[in-house]
Amino acid sequence: MTNFDQNPSSNTAKKITRLSQVTKKFKFIGCEIVYREACKLAAASPFRVDLEFLKKGLHDLKRQEMNQKIQAAIDAVPDDQDYQAILLGYARCNDGLAGITARNIPLVIPKAHDCITFFFGSRSAYQNYFDSHPGIYFHTTGWMERSDPNVPGSQGVMQQLGLDLTFDEMVEKYGRENAEFLFEEFGDTLKNYQGVCFIRMGTTDETPFIEMSKSVAGEQGWTFECRDGNLSLLERLINGQWDPEDFLIVKPGEKIVARNTPEILSSEPVNP
Repeated sequence: MTNFDQNPSSNTAKKITRLSQVTKKFKFIGCEIVYREACKLAAASPFRVDLEFLKKGLHDLKRQEMNQKIQAAIDAVPDDQDYQAILLGYARCNDGLAGITARNIPLVIPKAHDCITFFFGSRSAYQNYFDSHPGIYFHTTGWMERSDPNVPGSQGVMQQLGLDLTFDEMVEKYGRENAEFLFEEFGDTLKNYQGVCFIRMGTTDETPFIEMSKSVAGEQGWTFECRDGNLSLLERLINGQWDPEDFLIVKPGEKIVARNTPEILSSEPVNP
């Protein structure tokens, strides 16, 4: 007689349990400017990746404040979820990650100076472009759509201070005398920029964002370029392909250290 499983649902549950035991499980905590890209890559990953995004405005906080908020997000990850690693969707970011500590779960972070590196695919590609194109302001879909002046925490420094206004808008808001002072002191903050580069990532129809970016360049009298981006750095982070040349693995009990060397980031024990 054929022995049929009398409880198929139980058998299915066992298979799911076995699958969960062999599938790697990561927690991703990153800047919301990579929201679309990280979601796309996590959906295609062979591993389970739970995503959490923090506000873009963290970049505009003081280093210590940014550090505290990211550390708080890391510390809030429960130990009982059996994550193999916490993936940080950040870079050195003006030393905002220096001192970040791995508690009970290893941290993995790309060795890069800032988040724009994610859209170039590697720090060498970003550096080569940066060296040959001085004075370029970068736009991406995420960078633009996550800069909403009506959402607390998403504004940049200039927006928070009300200094992203035209001179006439400053006059209306602050009065002519104050507006003249503000414009003289802060109105040339973009003087070192010469152009805008929109990095096309292909996660959605980017036409409206490209046109908006082109408009910004035109208003400033800057050059405009639209180029294709590269997801390989973010993809390798999410898929667990952590070449030590490009990624730092911070073991529990260690902290991130910023280095003024080609490696950019390293780690050391919290209590040597």
